[in-house]
Amino acid sequence: MADLHLLVLIHGMWGNPTHLSRMQEIIQQAKGTTVSAGSRPTELVVLAAQTNRDEWTYDGIDWGGERVAEEVTNKVMEYEEQGRRVTRFSVMGYSLGGLIARYVIGILHQNKFFEAVTPVNFNTIATPHVGIPSFPTAQSSIRSFFGRNFMSRTGQQFYCADKWSPNGRTLIEVLGDPEYIFYQALLLFPNIGMYANAVNDHTVPFVTAAIELTDPFAEYRKNGIKIEFQGNYEHVIETYSKSDSHHQLSAKVRSSRLARIASAVPPIPPALRYAFPFNVIIYPLLPFLIPAFLSLLIVKFTIASKKSRARLQILETDSARERLSHIIAKLERKIETAMLDAYEEPGLLFSIDPPSRPSGQLIPRATVTGLEASCRAISHFSPGQLKCLENLNRIPRLRKTLAFIADVENSHPLIVCRSDVKIEHHRKGEGVLRHWADYFEL
Repeated sequence: MADLHLLVLIHGMWGNPTHLSRMQEIIQQAKGTTVSAGSRPTELVVLAAQTNRDEWTYDGIDWGGERVAEEVTNKVMEYEEQGRRVTRFSVMGYSLGGLIARYVIGILHQNKFFEAVTPVNFNTIATPHVGIPSFPTAQSSIRSFFGRNFMSRTGQQFYCADKWSPNGRTLIEVLGDPEYIFYQALLLFPNIGMYANAVNDHTVPFVTAAIELTDPFAEYRKNGIKIEFQGNYEHVIETYSKSDSHHQLSAKVRSSRLARIASAVPPIPPALRYAFPFNVIIYPLLPFLIPAFLSLLIVKFTIASKKSRARLQILETDSARERLSHIIAKLERKIETAMLDAYEEPGLLFSIDPPSRPSGQLIPRATVTGLEASCRAISHFSPGQLKCLENLNRIPRLRKTLAFIADVENSHPLIVCRSDVKIEHHRKGEGVLRHWADYFEL
């Protein structure tokens, strides 16, 4: 009987497993057959996480991670009862699901899961790895306000407004700290890949999905950027560089701008964009429909957030098991005690040999200082986010893959061919998914 390679798929905010149905179809087409891996055959089995869906995604990265980790453990035990054994493990997280995946592997590592199961692939798509940055624009300010106030615990963690650890650090900072088990668990995976939208992702900006300080694609229509694509994977970038033909580009920008103006439509949801004669009826009603839609949205967010806080109150008072956050709290108290002892007995600072760590885990202070100094103009990154960004970029085996899906309103759902998107171009991201599937190590 073949050993099992368990792949866990984790959807995003407001999501459910059906959002990743196309992803599951593609990976099973590419790797669904049993192959020999070493002395025994290996079979891929896929678990689309079920326990953290729809309004339950409001409950935070940590509680979402707790649920999915329990689901993974139960699934492995279920296979064992059937006489089948999971020997290899991989995870793919989309959007919020990528942050939950980073929390999940921390729990599994803490529970000694990887002593019996080999970690293989860790991938994310369009995930805000350093939180959602706040840009100096009205739209960004509005989103930040609604996210912090109407998305319960998850919104607070998205915008780094939480104080998750006892020391007051945000969960995003803790996830990206080499001293903590989440980062250490990530280093166990030989294949680590992050997929990001280069343009048009209005949900998760390029800089946080690709963990980059700057965005070379922000003004791609006029900054002279030259993009080459991978031949077998539509929309997947092979290389990009600044183009020398600036004058030709300017002319193209002017012509494309005129074309966009000529074909422009009001900024309304695709569901309301009807052809003639229905548009004649819909468009005059927009001054009434848009405020009504926004009011309903606020009411929905408020109700969902209130339900989430009620669930969290019950969860936080349930002491049936020790959560990973409690273990981290104990660790921080031990560190504080050790530092206090060191200050009281200065000789201890020089008498204790520091533990050896793999290269790439530590951040030299000079590097962090230089990074902060060079990014003072980047107001959308806090010092904590900058440290997370630097830490993640120091992972030796990290591979970044960028998707360039132009001429769409929002590429965020398209990059995973999200099944709930009922628009003409909803499968534009298939090339990205096939790239991931082909590079997936079974």
